[in-house]
Amino acid sequence: MSMSEKIRTVIVDDVAETRESIRKALQFDPGIEVVGVARSAREGIDLVKRLDADVIIMDINMPDMDGITATRIIREQQPHIQVVILSVQGDASYMRRAMLAGARDYLVKPPPLDELLNAVKQAGNLARQERAKSAQLPPTSFVPGAVPVPAIASMALGKVVSVCSPKGGVGRTTVAVNLAVTLQNQDTRVVIVDGSLQFGDVAMFFNEQGKNSVLDLTPRVETLDQEVVESVAIRHAASGVSIISAPFRPEDAERVVPAQFSQLLKYLRRLYAYVIVDTPSYLTDVTLAVLDESDVIILLTTQDIPSLKNARLFLDLLRTLNIDLKKVVFALNRYDKRIAITPERISENLKQQVRAVIPLDERTVVPAVNRGVPFVLEARSQPAARGILELGEAVRSCLRELEAEQK
Repeated sequence: MSMSEKIRTVIVDDVAETRESIRKALQFDPGIEVVGVARSAREGIDLVKRLDADVIIMDINMPDMDGITATRIIREQQPHIQVVILSVQGDASYMRRAMLAGARDYLVKPPPLDELLNAVKQAGNLARQERAKSAQLPPTSFVPGAVPVPAIASMALGKVVSVCSPKGGVGRTTVAVNLAVTLQNQDTRVVIVDGSLQFGDVAMFFNEQGKNSVLDLTPRVETLDQEVVESVAIRHAASGVSIISAPFRPEDAERVVPAQFSQLLKYLRRLYAYVIVDTPSYLTDVTLAVLDESDVIILLTTQDIPSLKNARLFLDLLRTLNIDLKKVVFALNRYDKRIAITPERISENLKQQVRAVIPLDERTVVPAVNRGVPFVLEARSQPAARGILELGEAVRSCLRELEAEQK
């Protein structure tokens, strides 16, 4: 293997013994080359500016700056570089913060040799892919009418609203799509982002099919402008809602980097009043990034016991992640009065108020889904549509309450 093919690695740790043990461990793989070591986070940041590195092995606890902050700075300056965090802390909150900062992997000290080597090799392969994609992207030039980030920084930022359910089959995408249409008007622009990256169906629910996806935005998130976003997004003519689709193939989901997805949401809130994100029923690093960026989290449940059990676990997870439960709009979908599990009982049992109820309305919802027409466009007087309107008002009310607390 030639020198140019090796994974160029930098070690950043304030303990000399740790730096040396990692360097010796990496020598076991001829495909990895240690091109530099740093004794502090700031020294590491300066070092990677001079070295053409692929991977940084970063300690999390250092005296001058923590490794998570250093990771964020390095990823902002050189997005292709992949960071593997090493820490004595195995706490989930540390892992979450590291991933949101852009870390590729998180290993607990001392890592087994095979885990360390595999983490560096995977990160190195991703770094090369990102470097190659960056080289293929055309340079961003000024376009008349485009809105670069500095020009719109002073404008009021939009709100990110994530629609979540830890159980599949509760109607999450249906609710997200119809909520987006409800919030959209001439003065309130809305974009819906399909965060169910492997099997997203948001575009299909609008009967739309575009040529682009979120993967056309996340790799170039540092150089986005309004024209690029609008060229990728699908505009649904009947409602005016913009749609950013999930990748077209399930295997492409892993190419979406959590930190880049988070940055994309930050940029979109500068262009739209509401950024609706339809999330999958399982937790991923991208989902955690969405939760962290959300102003409001809609937690959707139904009246069956498994769904309620998972809703409780989801609320417990938010507490563990130190996410304020005041952000949560708890909504009950497909409410059937014939079932004894009422919204009041659910609120009391889960210690979280049900703020919106969407009635069971199969005659309205099922045909609308099959036709790819959001039902709030054609059946606003029907029970399901009235429930979506109630949910929209609950979201606005939640935002008003949160803003009042901040004053």
